[in-house]
Amino acid sequence: MKKPLLKITFLGTGTSTGVPMIGCDCAVCNSTDKKDKRLRSSVLVESLQDGTTLVIDTTPDFRYQMLRINNRRLDAILFTHPHKDHIAGLDDVRAYNYIQHTNLPVYANTLTAEVLQRDFYYAFAENAYPGVPRIDLHLVNHTPFQIHSLHIQPIWVWHLKMPVVGFRIGNFTYITDANKIDDQEKEKIRGSAVLVLNALRQEPHISHYSLQEAIDLANELCIPEVYFTHISHQLGMHAMVNQQLPSHMSLSYDGLVCYV
Repeated sequence: MKKPLLKITFLGTGTSTGVPMIGCDCAVCNSTDKKDKRLRSSVLVESLQDGTTLVIDTTPDFRYQMLRINNRRLDAILFTHPHKDHIAGLDDVRAYNYIQHTNLPVYANTLTAEVLQRDFYYAFAENAYPGVPRIDLHLVNHTPFQIHSLHIQPIWVWHLKMPVVGFRIGNFTYITDANKIDDQEKEKIRGSAVLVLNALRQEPHISHYSLQEAIDLANELCIPEVYFTHISHQLGMHAMVNQQLPSHMSLSYDGLVCYV
């Protein structure tokens, strides 16, 4: 068996409201199964070669997500797009600035970079106040890039009309907040050993894949191991939905760890 090169930790697997959703009394939101408790979607990727560690997106739950896995190192952040459920936790990188005595590299497309510079303006000020996040912003386009031992291929997908960046890191691909992928970008996913793909709910949605649409795409690309994320309470109970999936596909859950 081939030795894994990456450790993937699912920090959160829920949609923008999280699960349970405030004020909701549905069966999923009232579930006692911890796999039905979902923070906003993010993953931590760790190289098993040199320990390089990065997160994809800093959700509103970022601080708690890192505390509950006792994370002590962060080398970079990759952003998929500028919606608040994917960027709101950026301020909490201050702790890593303090511990690691360095600025933190952040990778984002132009649209996301503009929002980061607007919403976290104080981190980009010339005479920044002491203690604000210290960030080195790098623009992402279609060109692959390297973060220490990690080779990263951006994959451009569509969230209705918004361009969102997915990432292939080695044989691991992460796609969130998408409902369409152009053919040339699909080819960048093909050959992945593990695919993480958004599957919001059972019914079709204007800007996210439904569960069946996500299953169909994974089958089209012949991915051997698939996890669905960015899940809403409308998808159903984790245990019930999971047992109905093909054997090589699973719903992800907060705290899930896989190796690639």
